[in-house]
Amino acid sequence: MAPEYLKTPEAANYTRLSVPTLERMRLRGDGAPYVKAGKSVIYRRADLDAWLASRLVRSTSEVAA
Repeated sequence: MAPEYLKTPEAANYTRLSVPTLERMRLRGDGAPYVKAGKSVIYRRADLDAWLASRLVRSTSEVAA
């Protein structure tokens, strides 16, 4: 069974985004929700799935949420 919590590199692999992209999104506040646990940043798989689903578009003229 896949782990429920993913560190940033694992979350990047799961979402097919780069680690720097996830880091920039955290800074801007427009990325997936995350947990700050000490010095570590972890993502819940369910939050990543929900965030990805919220960004679905059907046309290039649509703006993702």
